[in-house]
Amino acid sequence: MIALIILAAFLLLSLFLGIRAQKGKDMDLEQWSVGGRGFGSVFVFLLMAGEIYTTFTFLGGSGWAYGKGGPTFYILAYGALAYVISYFLLPAIWKYAKEHSLVSQPDFFAAKYKSNALGFMVAVVGIVAIIPYLVLQLKGLGIIVSEASYGRISPTVSVWIGAATITVYVMISGIHGSAWTAALKDVLILGIVLFLGIYLPIHYYGSFKEMFQQIEAAKPGFIALPKTGMSISWFISTIVLTALGFYMWPHTFASSFSAKNAKVFRKNATIMPLYSLVLLFVFFAGFAAILKVPGLEGADADLSLFRLALQTFDPWFIGVIGGAGLLTALVPGSMLLMGAATLAAKNMYKTLAPSVTDKQVTFTAKATVPVVALIAVFFTLQGGDTIGALLLMGYSIVTQLFPALVLSLAKKPFVTVYGAASGILAGIAFVAYVTISSSTIATMFPSLPQVVKDLNVGVVALVINIVVLVIVSLVTKSAAITHVHEEKKVVS
Repeated sequence: MIALIILAAFLLLSLFLGIRAQKGKDMDLEQWSVGGRGFGSVFVFLLMAGEIYTTFTFLGGSGWAYGKGGPTFYILAYGALAYVISYFLLPAIWKYAKEHSLVSQPDFFAAKYKSNALGFMVAVVGIVAIIPYLVLQLKGLGIIVSEASYGRISPTVSVWIGAATITVYVMISGIHGSAWTAALKDVLILGIVLFLGIYLPIHYYGSFKEMFQQIEAAKPGFIALPKTGMSISWFISTIVLTALGFYMWPHTFASSFSAKNAKVFRKNATIMPLYSLVLLFVFFAGFAAILKVPGLEGADADLSLFRLALQTFDPWFIGVIGGAGLLTALVPGSMLLMGAATLAAKNMYKTLAPSVTDKQVTFTAKATVPVVALIAVFFTLQGGDTIGALLLMGYSIVTQLFPALVLSLAKKPFVTVYGAASGILAGIAFVAYVTISSSTIATMFPSLPQVVKDLNVGVVALVINIVVLVIVSLVTKSAAITHVHEEKKVVS
């Protein structure tokens, strides 16, 4: 019972902080979605760190260590690379967004390519990518609350309670509620992850070395990369995919608009790679569970950390672990909900009805929050993939925006709006086909070398995207130049 009381206390505290954050602020769309562009290094850091410490940190990272072994370490590599990219990428994005008063990712594409239609398309892509990521958070929330309450609260009820809590404080406080709750979450998660990652291996094995030796003896080669499947080519291509896509998530992209100045990003880029090393301790907890909680298959691997904790600690500490895990779902979940709602209102509704006022757009964004939440709850309760698989599927979609974005930052961009749109559509079409048909590169092209067959599908889609983008841009630009020359001849 004590665990349940502690869980409820964390839930109520997060709701209080989320609602309290809007006090004294006029919550127009800019204030609601990007904090009036007034966040300093600390709050921007906390919002960006929300991308590291999600339910994937608690359950997905440990679940992958438990079920996949060596391939899990891609998670450690891609974050560090993403932060290096952010040092150069985010200041340029922030500067352009501030100059043009942009509040969403599609706004950026629409302004750069002078096309509201492209902005509309990017909004659709963003929402499609957000849904599996939001499902990931709610799925993790259901597991955390159910396990930490010793089964007294079912995963289904947990999902509904969590979704309702996020919906309330997002509608009221927007990004301010996310930032305040993130501060509490990060303090808790850092302490608990470090403790679990150190204590569990030493408690059960005596040392890290002994733990890995016992795992290797029981499951030879498990901690290394396999020769096929999640091999070295899968490992490298997945790191590339996720590093490039890290800041392509609409909510992360938009959270960069909230900074006071560009220096904020450079400061954070120097700290964040060290911060992500804490993920190692999540892996250690998952590895510790392999021999102590055997038999978890498929999606049940995500239960490994809590199953080991339940047989190790007293109920009050399980409540604290569950409370910290609860916050890892609520903070990024709120950002995702707000991001999807902003896209739907600002870049879909307003594009279709240009005469609507800013107040109507703001109202629509807030009203869309519960709609998106209900859609996410529906897919969450359908069951399905492991948390890790859901995350990679979202990355395969959202990373398709990267080529068009980066190439638009050039002083003299050669990419046309048709090229950008065609490339994005081609990449997503390939991802959709592979996902719906449950295909792989190996099943589609069995005669290819193994190193190619093991490539991450999202990276293959990215290559297709770039090829189509370049070809269509060259053709349409050439056609435009020809048309201009013909018009000059007619005039002369």
